[in-house]
Amino acid sequence: MNATHHSLQRRIDTPLGPLTAARSAAGLSGLWFDGQKHHPGPLQVPLDDGSDPVLSATAAALAAYFDGRPFTLPPLDPAGTAFQRAVWRELLAITPGHPATYGALAQRLGHTGAARALGAAVGRNPISVLVPCHRVVGADGSLTGYAGGLDRKRALLALEGAGA
Repeated sequence: MNATHHSLQRRIDTPLGPLTAARSAAGLSGLWFDGQKHHPGPLQVPLDDGSDPVLSATAAALAAYFDGRPFTLPPLDPAGTAFQRAVWRELLAITPGHPATYGALAQRLGHTGAARALGAAVGRNPISVLVPCHRVVGADGSLTGYAGGLDRKRALLALEGAGA
């Protein structure tokens, strides 16, 4: 992820650990747990003073999510290839509590022969929790990799009523 894509950041505490939220001029561009795979490292952009509307909407969405309440997504602006962005958009269509398999996701995208590329795109999702890559499971329902760690994936799925 290109660090210049981000223009402002904020730390947000959650029940599963703190997240770093970053925004671009157009919307939320990143949301990472500390130490998660593909975390860009320290961002060389200013800290939000608490007044940024996109980062405030992100914090509110996360609070509602972890409380089991409905929420509105902030504007999203993840940097990625056209294929990655298509995969990330499709993740938003997965119903909470009803995980999808990688195969079903590939089929919905019309890329049934691109399982590895699809898996890589899911794993590179830069917006944890709110773009729900944790809702993608193996063909047998097994929990497969999650950049934030399998314990977090299990907790997120359990919070959504999917059990795990």
